Amino acid sequence: MKNKKIFMVEDDPNFGAVLKSYLEIHQYEVIWVDDGAKAIDAFKKDQFHLCILDVMLPNVDGFEIGKIIRNLNKTIPFIFLTAKTLKKDILEGFNVGADDYITKPFDSEVLLCKINAILKRNNTIDSNPDLLENCKIGDYEFNYPHRTITYKQQEQSLSPKEAELIRLLYQYRNNILPRDKALEDVWGDPNYFTTRSMDVYISKLRKYFSKDSRLEIVNIHGSGFKLICPGN
Repeated sequence: MKNKKIFMVEDDPNFGAVLKSYLEIHQYEVIWVDDGAKAIDAFKKDQFHLCILDVMLPNVDGFEIGKIIRNLNKTIPFIFLTAKTLKKDILEGFNVGADDYITKPFDSEVLLCKINAILKRNNTIDSNPDLLENCKIGDYEFNYPHRTITYKQQEQSLSPKEAELIRLLYQYRNNILPRDKALEDVWGDPNYFTTRSMDVYISKLRKYFSKDSRLEIVNIHGSGFKLICPGN
């Protein structure tokens, strides 16, 4: 079985070399680019399983690279690495569509665990082709393994986290999905940053389902979320 391939953009030569070697020791293939201006061309030349993007890069920053990558590939997961700790920067990372946001300095073992968890979750989705296939949610058709929702032939691609969160909301439909359950199942770590990330994703899902006025994702204060889904 081939090693999973990671696309990494990091301008610090020492840190980049060490991180690349560390990930390769743990059986990942790493394509490393050290300049934001070169990133997109390099990304287009190959197929990757995950991206690691430094935010503070020369010429083109990591957020902009993330936006372009997300337009090119709707489902590939990516992680931001940055020394920026301001809340607005963290939220911008999640708004771009990141699966995680790690502030420097960090423990490489923690990054490795996050990478493993993200790729394991994606592999679980891909290896269960019959799970929730063609499920009706109001006027939408949700295909979990293909990571899409469709409204009147208009298809919306979903990121792995979006698909997993919709799956959980649907399973708990018209009942409360506990916040801790969603954080543990989808993010694997119920800390402050993942809580903020989930709130961003819930806002995205509300927009996705906005064309059916009967559907509503309600925030149940102190408990979690409820997908109000009449007829289901």
